[in-house]
Amino acid sequence: MKNPLKGIPKNAAVLGGASLLNDVASEMIAPLLPIFLTTTLGAGPAALGIIEGVAETTSSFLKIVSGYISDKMGKRKGIVFWGYGIAAVSRTLISVATSWVHVLMLRFADRVGKGIRTAPRDALLADSAEPAFRGKVFGFHRALDHAGAVLGPLIAFLFIKEWNFDYRTIFFLTLIPGLLSAIVIGALVKEKVVEGKKAGFVFKWGSIDGQFNKYLIVLFIFTLGNASDAFLILRAIDAGVSKTFIPVLWAGFNLVKFVISTPGGALSDKIGRRPVIITGWLIYAVIYAAFAFASTALHITLIFAGYGVYYALTEGVERAFVADLVPAEVRGTAFGIYNAVIGVAALPASVLFGLIWKYYGTEAAFFWSVALAAFASLGLLIFVRPIKKAAA
Repeated sequence: MKNPLKGIPKNAAVLGGASLLNDVASEMIAPLLPIFLTTTLGAGPAALGIIEGVAETTSSFLKIVSGYISDKMGKRKGIVFWGYGIAAVSRTLISVATSWVHVLMLRFADRVGKGIRTAPRDALLADSAEPAFRGKVFGFHRALDHAGAVLGPLIAFLFIKEWNFDYRTIFFLTLIPGLLSAIVIGALVKEKVVEGKKAGFVFKWGSIDGQFNKYLIVLFIFTLGNASDAFLILRAIDAGVSKTFIPVLWAGFNLVKFVISTPGGALSDKIGRRPVIITGWLIYAVIYAAFAFASTALHITLIFAGYGVYYALTEGVERAFVADLVPAEVRGTAFGIYNAVIGVAALPASVLFGLIWKYYGTEAAFFWSVALAAFASLGLLIFVRPIKKAAA
């Protein structure tokens, strides 16, 4: 019998555990925040788009800076630690917000924490993984992250259903798993020394393969149509899903991601990153088309399961592809640029989606995303060549 953990180093397991705890905290909030904003604070779809877009985009430059600093210092662990800690505290403070502007500021702070930790964490994963298992390692990390995203909504549902906790109390309680994620990083993660990394390193574009630049352009196009998942919660409610059931729906969605992420990453190690990413993006296009026409709670439940397949096939594999395309000594910076490109596209993506929804209707908004996903899939197929030998 094959060992399902073959090729998974200790650092990947620990970083995955920290992500699990962090996602328990963040996903206790995620399915409830759109409802809290619209019903308690009186925000509409356009405001939601601004909040989610700004939240992601404002962390973009921090991802580049933190990735570069981790390359320059040759150390990543401390930056990751502080990123998790800042996010844990800022998320908790949403419990005292009295307007959507307060939520905007706190989501900004939360994304600052994410911006600080993301690129160094991804680089540390890549540094720790053997090239032959890189897709599997990133998939495994995403799987544990999604495991936390399964538990978080279920815990929130339990708090609401069994103990009648209000949203503010649930938001405050996220402090516990959030701080535990930072403690796990500080206590158990080991720095990984990469040959060729040195203090005083200066990033140069010449050290990056031209395929990486093309990859970034295609990712930007796709992300421009990939609005915040908060809109999907609103779509679910419009289709008849009860607000009480939303955390359960969200947990099921993340369960699909948990189950498929590791085998999806391992599949990319065998057949290549491009086929797996393109398959995931095309599934996304089909799912968003289905969201446009969903009319019952059953439709939404099935569509959310399919949406989890898209995530499982792309999140880890996209990151593994970044590691394939760049040398080890510039990985922190490259991951920062990769995440920044996605973050920069996130603001117009969510704002445009919200405005299209408001002025042209639900179907128009979802088909805007379908068109860009199809266009990006074609771009990845035509313009980005597969990598014959991944960077070590």
